Amino acid sequence: MLMMSPRKTRLSVTILCTLGLLTACGAHESEKSASTSSTPPPPLVRTVVVTKVVSQNLNREIKLPADLIAYRDVEIYPKIAGFVEWIGVDRGSAVKKGQMLIKMTAPELPAQSKQGVDAAIAISDESAQAADELEVVKQQLAAAQAKAKASADTYQRFKGASEYPGIMAGNDLEVAQKTAEADASTALYLEKKCLSLQSQQKAAANKHKAALQSALSSKALESYLRLSAPFDGVITERNVHEGSFVNPPSGATSLPLLRLKQLSMLRLVVPVPESDVGQITLGVKMQFSVSAFPGEFFTGVVQRVADSIDLNTRTMAVELDVANHDHRLAPGMFAEVLWPIRRKLPSNFVPQTSVIRTTEKIFVIKVDNGVAEWIDVKPGQSANELVEVFGNLKTSDQVVVKGTDELRAGTHVETKQDPAIQTIK
Repeated sequence: MLMMSPRKTRLSVTILCTLGLLTACGAHESEKSASTSSTPPPPLVRTVVVTKVVSQNLNREIKLPADLIAYRDVEIYPKIAGFVEWIGVDRGSAVKKGQMLIKMTAPELPAQSKQGVDAAIAISDESAQAADELEVVKQQLAAAQAKAKASADTYQRFKGASEYPGIMAGNDLEVAQKTAEADASTALYLEKKCLSLQSQQKAAANKHKAALQSALSSKALESYLRLSAPFDGVITERNVHEGSFVNPPSGATSLPLLRLKQLSMLRLVVPVPESDVGQITLGVKMQFSVSAFPGEFFTGVVQRVADSIDLNTRTMAVELDVANHDHRLAPGMFAEVLWPIRRKLPSNFVPQTSVIRTTEKIFVIKVDNGVAEWIDVKPGQSANELVEVFGNLKTSDQVVVKGTDELRAGTHVETKQDPAIQTIK
């Protein structure tokens, strides 16, 4: 066993004591750290600016896009094939109802019309001849029927007298019988002839009627060679010139000869959003503007409502009649209509910054007893810095002015009122 010197012994004891103290301090610090980490931190409390929900009546005007179109708009096509002989109008010409626009020619039509008239006359003569012959046969039939009756009566008398011997010779009875049979045969023949002539006359009458209709049809076709204006208006399109050969339209791509539009009255078609169709009233006057006359307003009257929602745009077409006697406005112009928006009952409003839109929902954040709550809403019309909202909200509710989906539901918050937002009307 080795013996250590007193000096080395004291040094070893010192080192051991130092190590013991360090170990004890490390254990104490570990216990303290463990005790500290097991204690939950106090909850974080955010401060948010809130304002009260505002209730007020909505009574304002919004600008809706609209299109001006002609009150009446027709494309003029030929009804039959032919050559354009004359055109009395051009693009921009003002025309009156019934005014001739185009004169056409079809050389075969007059010949067809004359042929039809000649056929009708010939058949009429044939029908008259049959009627005359029928009248003669009717007279002959009447005489034959009277004679056949007389012969039959004579035969019956002779036959009755022949029953007594010596009164009637047998030859006379036989002659009377033959005469009665011949007269009856003649009457039967004439009766059949009369029926045949009646049938011929009826057939001739039908042929005459058909020929007459054909002749009238040819005359009607000739009237198709004159194209007239169906109403007062302006020619806005011309696609043909004198000498052109034209046909009736054969498909949707066929160009019209002319296009006529009524411009003294226009239609203003307004696509009204689905949320505002309940405010439409017939007969109401509304103002609108067009870019051609900046700063100037025109007036239209609500006259027609589609009563059907377009599934693509979620709007309903409403038509306004616009008087345009001076022709300042033109079809195709884009217009902006000052459309009134009103509600029968007051609506709830919040700042526009309070409404949060995500891919899943639209909501505002209500603060109730210091806790944030997400409330689903449906936005309506905007009014200054406020927006109309529909949802589970009351006028006494507090909502966060600047909403964000980072403020989760259930978060504890401290509130700060914003009087400027609160007093907006």
